[in-house]
Amino acid sequence: MAPLNVAKRHLRAVMKLKLKAVPHDSIVSQSSTVYSTLKTLTAYVSAKRVSVFLSMPTGEIQTDAIVRDALAAGKEVFIPYLHKNPVTGPGLPTRIMDMVRLRDLADYESLQPDRWGIPSIDPDTVPGRQRVFGGPDVQHSDSTLLDLVLMPGVAFDTHPDNGAIRRLGHGKGFYDYFLFRHGLKAGSLGQQESPVLLLGLALSEQFLSPSEGAVPVGPLDQPLDVLVLGSGDVKGPLVSANKTD
Repeated sequence: MAPLNVAKRHLRAVMKLKLKAVPHDSIVSQSSTVYSTLKTLTAYVSAKRVSVFLSMPTGEIQTDAIVRDALAAGKEVFIPYLHKNPVTGPGLPTRIMDMVRLRDLADYESLQPDRWGIPSIDPDTVPGRQRVFGGPDVQHSDSTLLDLVLMPGVAFDTHPDNGAIRRLGHGKGFYDYFLFRHGLKAGSLGQQESPVLLLGLALSEQFLSPSEGAVPVGPLDQPLDVLVLGSGDVKGPLVSANKTD
């Protein structure tokens, strides 16, 4: 196994134990702080079309309040949907991620938890929904691009030289491949100059200090634009231009 993969697997194992020890009350409190902080950021306030990850019951920021706020604000809210890759071939993943739109609050509240406890879209409803990689349907999915992606992760840090936000995911590559395809679609629609913003949400325990080591990244690991922590801290190269008055 390549050294990069070994390093990532080791850090995931370390973080699994670390996050298991975070009390539920702390997760609730940090999630509230992230929600309050997010609402002060221009990247979120100005976004019209935003994807939001739906949370596991433990070990990460809870996004329920964010989804409800975004829907109430009239934003188009998209959530992850995992499915079999319709395109097969050497090197292609067998399962991929799309983002599909929630219709309204009642639609969100009707979602049922999957085996990990994450609220999930009913596959039977997907063909009738607007989605990023849908075809020329009545929801205009063929022209759909996102303004903002709120991203989960296992661990985060900042590069000591350039301040880039590095993210360690869960190892499935769903977001990496989704963002690659989103970039190709943006290019095909002539929108290269308006890239989607990537904003991470993390518990304070997920941000590595220099003494804890560094997040291992490879050439396919895309840095984030902004990271909001459960402490209320906001990190990233866009922070100075991202605060609302």
